[in-house]
Amino acid sequence: MNKKPSEISTIVIINKNQQHTQSLQIKTKHINRIRHYAWSVLSVLVVLVGLVIYLRAQNFRQEQEKQQLLSQIVKLKGVIPVVSTDIKAGSAQSYIQAIEGKLKTINDYLRRRGLKGFSTKGLGGDANAEGKKLSDKEVYSLYNDYLNRLMGTIAFTPMGYPRISSFTSFFGYRNDPFADGHAEFHPGIDFKGKRGDEVKCTASGKVVFAGWSGGYGNCIRIAHINNFETVYGHLSRIKVKVGQEVNVGDEIGLVGSTGHSTGAHLHYEVRKNGRPINPVNFLTLNK
Repeated sequence: MNKKPSEISTIVIINKNQQHTQSLQIKTKHINRIRHYAWSVLSVLVVLVGLVIYLRAQNFRQEQEKQQLLSQIVKLKGVIPVVSTDIKAGSAQSYIQAIEGKLKTINDYLRRRGLKGFSTKGLGGDANAEGKKLSDKEVYSLYNDYLNRLMGTIAFTPMGYPRISSFTSFFGYRNDPFADGHAEFHPGIDFKGKRGDEVKCTASGKVVFAGWSGGYGNCIRIAHINNFETVYGHLSRIKVKVGQEVNVGDEIGLVGSTGHSTGAHLHYEVRKNGRPINPVNFLTLNK
């Protein structure tokens, strides 16, 4: 059936020297809707630009927070003076008290994030009987060892994001994506991503599993200190081997959709003594 003349519009294209012309026939309804099409395309572009800006801001903020504890500890180590006979007892104690105050702040950060903080008792700054027996040099040495242990704990404790992106699913009970109307317990959080996006480990440790693990698909498990363990699931590719030592920020695999998965994403877990705990508490220091 031929279309009515009113349903078709003709657009004539004339070149600069006006010697040649071209004509296009387009449905009139598309011309009438061109403004709506333009607004739709513009809206999509605005959303995409906004998402890129947001993710970059999130990445920058997380990197700042990730370095916050370590920078505080480095500063603390820097204020410990070289012990000499010129340092008076009162001056030494003032240094110790200042360091203790900052260490307590760091411990508060750790405890609020579900991590066990360090005790400052017995380091020589408590003004108790045992502490008074220590020389200034011994006190400084104890604090230096303390700061080294604290830096090690931070490096080997899961902190931050395995990849910077939005969440597609949170920790806890949710609707089973494979069985409508049924609930399931989700032991981690899911990060949005596309196949091939890099996945980074959130703490230094040793790879204890790297392979296929049922519903997790291609999966990596990394053991850390204090009985912590992190799990990375549904990977398209595994880049580490069992027994390998990894450092925080190392690329260990690529995002995929293997195993019990409805689409490309990263499944991420934090476990304590073998039991899953909410990873959201470990993503940022401001908890």
